[in-house]
Amino acid sequence: MARLLNKKAAVEDAKKLTGPEKAAVILLSLGEDHAKLWQGLDEEEIKEVSQAMAALGTVTSQVVEDVMVEFVSGMSGSGSVMGSFEQTQKLLAAFLPSDRVEGMMEEIRGPAGRTMWDKLGNVNEAVLANYLKNEYPQTVAVVLSKIKSDHAARVLTSLPEDFALECVQRMLRMEPVQREILDKIEQTLRNEFMSNLARTSKRDSHEMMADIFNSFDRQTEARFIGALEERNRESAERIRALMFVFEDLSKLDPGGVQTLLRAVEKDQLGLALKGASESLREMFFSNMSERAAKIMREDMEGMGPVRLKDVDQSQMAMVQVAKDLAAKGEIMLVGQGGDDELIY
Repeated sequence: MARLLNKKAAVEDAKKLTGPEKAAVILLSLGEDHAKLWQGLDEEEIKEVSQAMAALGTVTSQVVEDVMVEFVSGMSGSGSVMGSFEQTQKLLAAFLPSDRVEGMMEEIRGPAGRTMWDKLGNVNEAVLANYLKNEYPQTVAVVLSKIKSDHAARVLTSLPEDFALECVQRMLRMEPVQREILDKIEQTLRNEFMSNLARTSKRDSHEMMADIFNSFDRQTEARFIGALEERNRESAERIRALMFVFEDLSKLDPGGVQTLLRAVEKDQLGLALKGASESLREMFFSNMSERAAKIMREDMEGMGPVRLKDVDQSQMAMVQVAKDLAAKGEIMLVGQGGDDELIY
């Protein structure tokens, strides 16, 4: 009897807990607001977890945290869920009109940011300047006054010089902007610029497959493309046109090349350029300082013969870095399809 009256020692080691006891800890932590979780258990499981819960006693905060971390880690494995544009759109379509769903998805696909001005701050300066150069200088002055000064400086540099100077003069003379005018400019940017930018991010099955093919080594890619051509030539040609390959980096503008050079490891760059065309090598070298280009050439010569597999891997890694930069709006990619601009 005395033993039963003694206070049960606090649980201080999550590793000593059984599965039902860990489930009990999680359910206790979530509380009554999440009681519906019990409905997913069968009668035997409810009984087992209930018994573990009743006998659990005190559990330290550290053990609760450890169990929660283990639970979340498990969710990222076989029990994970995957969010995507397609899944989000499908769920929204279940309770919203199609026009509202489309508008929301375009907003989501566009650059990150809570407000319109935050979003503009994540758009590459060359892309933004290309749009603004067709607007009135007064409108451009308002836009540039609302974004961060360093970004505004880069946009001005990307605009035609005479037009940029006119915008500067308007900014110098600018008085406080009325709320309705600012709202109208925001709405125009959202409807014309952001929606068009977001639409270029839409992916169909051919774009998805082009990304997969980009990740193949050369032999596997050639084998799959060849086999697909025999069964569906149209799809094979469309995939080939959508594929962004290493040599397509030659279509980057100088600013894009320099942004990519800052993001790529030097060893990876040297190995990738070993298998590049002479013109592509020279493009990268011409965007480096003379000293850096000389060192890179010497490093490449010092590598000696390299395996094609290693070159492929380095080139694919560089392409992926370029796509990541494009997704952030820092560079603009142009694929094999010709003049179509692709923002991944």
